[in-house]
Amino acid sequence: MQGLGFLAAIFVGGLAGWIASRFMGANTGIIVNVILGIVGAVVANFLFRLIGLAPSGGWIMQGFVGFVGACVLIAVLRMVRGR
Repeated sequence: MQGLGFLAAIFVGGLAGWIASRFMGANTGIIVNVILGIVGAVVANFLFRLIGLAPSGGWIMQGFVGFVGACVLIAVLRMVRGR
C-alpha cells in the first residue's frame, strides 16, 4: 500500500478485507482478511492506474482501494471455485 508504513498497511488491509468479506458474504478468517485487503489494494492500485486514476496515499483512500480490490479478489475466487 503506497504511502503507508508496514504496520499501517496491515491494519488498513485487515480492515478493508474484513469489510469486503462482510459486504460480499464471504466466510473468511482474520489472516485471509488481511491478505485479501493488502493484495486487493495492490491489485486495485494497479487497475486504477491503468484507467488513469492515481489513488492518494492516505489511510481512507487506501482503505477504499483495499476494499474494492478485496471485493474483486473474492469475486474471482468464487468464479474459479464455481460457487
